[in-house]
Amino acid sequence: MLLSLAWLREFVPFEGTAEQLGDRLTMLGLELEEIRRPFDAIRTIVVGHVVERAKHPEADKLSVCKVDAGEGELLDIVCGAPNVAAGQKVPVALVGTTMPGGLVIKKAKLRGQPSHGMICSERELGLSDDHEGIMVLPEHFTVGRLLVDELQLDMEVCDISITPNRADCLSVLGLAREVALGFGLPLTLPRLNVVEDGPDCSGEVAIEIADPALCCAYHGRVLENIRVGKSPARIRHRLTAIGVRPISNIVDATNYVMMELGQPMHAFDLDLLEGARIVVSPAVAGERIVTLDGQDRALVAGDLLIRDAVKPVALAGVMGGANSEVSDATTRVLLESAVFRPGTVRRTGRRLGLSSEASYRFERGVDQAGAVYAMHRAAQMMAELSGARLRPGMCSAEPRPWTSPALRFRPARARMLLGMGEDTIGDGFCADTLTGLGCVLDKTDSADWKVSAPSHRLDFEREADLIEEVGRVYGLDAIPPVLPKVMRPLDQAGAPESEYDFWRRIKGWGRGLGLNEAINYSFVGQKDLDHLGLPAEGRIPIMNPLSEDQNVLRTALAPGLLNNLRHNIAQGNAGLRLFELARIFTADAASETTACERGRLGILMYGARHDSAWPNPEADADYQDLKGVVEHFAAFLHLPQPCCAVAEAPHPFLAPCVTVTVQGRVLGVMGRVRPDLADAYHARKDVWLADLDLDAARQLHDAVTVRFAALPVYPPVRRDITVMAPAALQAGAVLDHVRGMKLPLLEGIELIDVFAPEDREERNLTFRMTFRHAGRTLKDAEVDKEREKVASSLQQALPIRL
Repeated sequence: MLLSLAWLREFVPFEGTAEQLGDRLTMLGLELEEIRRPFDAIRTIVVGHVVERAKHPEADKLSVCKVDAGEGELLDIVCGAPNVAAGQKVPVALVGTTMPGGLVIKKAKLRGQPSHGMICSERELGLSDDHEGIMVLPEHFTVGRLLVDELQLDMEVCDISITPNRADCLSVLGLAREVALGFGLPLTLPRLNVVEDGPDCSGEVAIEIADPALCCAYHGRVLENIRVGKSPARIRHRLTAIGVRPISNIVDATNYVMMELGQPMHAFDLDLLEGARIVVSPAVAGERIVTLDGQDRALVAGDLLIRDAVKPVALAGVMGGANSEVSDATTRVLLESAVFRPGTVRRTGRRLGLSSEASYRFERGVDQAGAVYAMHRAAQMMAELSGARLRPGMCSAEPRPWTSPALRFRPARARMLLGMGEDTIGDGFCADTLTGLGCVLDKTDSADWKVSAPSHRLDFEREADLIEEVGRVYGLDAIPPVLPKVMRPLDQAGAPESEYDFWRRIKGWGRGLGLNEAINYSFVGQKDLDHLGLPAEGRIPIMNPLSEDQNVLRTALAPGLLNNLRHNIAQGNAGLRLFELARIFTADAASETTACERGRLGILMYGARHDSAWPNPEADADYQDLKGVVEHFAAFLHLPQPCCAVAEAPHPFLAPCVTVTVQGRVLGVMGRVRPDLADAYHARKDVWLADLDLDAARQLHDAVTVRFAALPVYPPVRRDITVMAPAALQAGAVLDHVRGMKLPLLEGIELIDVFAPEDREERNLTFRMTFRHAGRTLKDAEVDKEREKVASSLQQALPIRL
């Protein structure tokens, strides 16, 4: 919403700067995006007086003028405009001025005549597209004064970001209410001075509303003897400052009042409406209308139309029809002010790709009780700008009159929810705030007030909305941060862990392991899933996607993680360790939502294994790193050691692919992303990815019984053993054999090093064994004896050498 500071001051006596206004509105929840100065480029243009005008001796289309620009002497200026004449007040760009288009005015000679400045047209000043001649100013303008001051242009415009629930702030009046409340200033509404003449027009046009749920109110006024033309400069320049293109005095009046009061309106050429009738009803499928932009639109049954007795004349709340458009030949107008169902307007506008300032407001809801006031204001402006005769009365139909919702407000509950005491947010402050918002209070019960909400605050639906307003006006930034007391009743001790808590623990695990958490959209592109070879069955397309890159719900986490990889590589990240906890979606007709949601854990590793500060930073992550993370995840959940076996069936995007199972249940898969697929994500090294089923992990975790044991008292003794094994022999075979010996003193064994000589088809595997006795300290001799047992058994059972 573009808010002119000068326009705002016509409603409230705000004397601060635009920055101060923006700071306060931002803290009230209406964020200042930027401060625009639409006419800053012509700030140095002055008012001049053409004292003499003579024909250029060397050019038929040029004039030589002597201009008084308030500098004490007359300036010689050569002008090519056909309408320049002596005695005119004109805008003058002096030497050294930079024009809006970038042209710098310099001393020059044009066909031999000196020129010390330029007399400007409206287009050269950026005020309009008019370039048929110079801009002629009113006689009362003072020579030498700045043009922007004489024209009273709106020099500062604040771009305010309005949240979707604050439709009431999509107008100068709405923001003025906020400023009045925020700064404690009085609010003044524009004064109506409606001059009516002629017979009553209440029965001139019959209004019929087919469905009150789609249109709860429709009002109209009749104006006659209209002269369509340009609006006064003040109106045109103000509309230009806030980004609205001036069109004509009739259309400009509706746009001006819409931006001022927030009520969109439309003017019909009354002579083009047949049968003296307006019917608001849904369209018939296949019906067509040519809108004001000249496009022939095909309609569907959900669209809302405005018809006369014969034909459609407008798309309700979206755009008028070309067959009832106001033109230069128009002499009679029906001014419409209505309230349409927001969802209907939004759906029609989105489907047809039509968006306007009017539809933007209708889509969010307008003030039904204020629609009549806005219509009178616009009718008054039309009559003043066009010399029209405004007929008394109005054509109206309101099958569903507006009623204020009955709300409750408990000051004590407000203080409790806001965490404030009565000394800061007392009953008086609450009452003043709600009254300042336009609410009517009934404080018969001092602890439980009855509140009637104003018609312009459509977002007031429950008590919490009123409490939020009290906190907003007090200042959410002024509420001291206090950690709440979180108490868990003893009767909930030992209760099953919630899914939220389970996921939160896993996120803590991932961060503690040095992984970075990725958070991606639930939407991906069909082409992303196709690229990875994922099945098309079960996909859920988005009906109204933001883009083609997000047109389907994800059926796997891999597309999002691989897109994260591409972005990080583009930013020069040489090593990546990511994890993501999220849901995937597949179609399920048996589900209430027609979608089956499953929790998944995705892990991606790429590039450097360690940060550059570690030794050997050039070493890259490989399968062992990914396998270690997956095993660590299982251990974190107190699950048995997972079994990792090469998958029997080929995987869509992993090769090789390893299936991870725990107690015979598939937990997920892990492996290397196929290089030909990874190349699309700019990967130049192996990409390792794991996709685990969180729902299965949760069930396995819940089935585990955790038993506690005393910490060891006596110290461990460690011995290393290195075996030379064929390259085809897995290290897991050695580990399984040693663990299967079930030696009473052996507490654990782990692989700590692998060395593969280049000239031999075997490798050296180094294992570390930990021995401990529960009742005493072990002696070296008995530990060495146990180590020899392991070495002898390995040589007999496996094809290895020591």
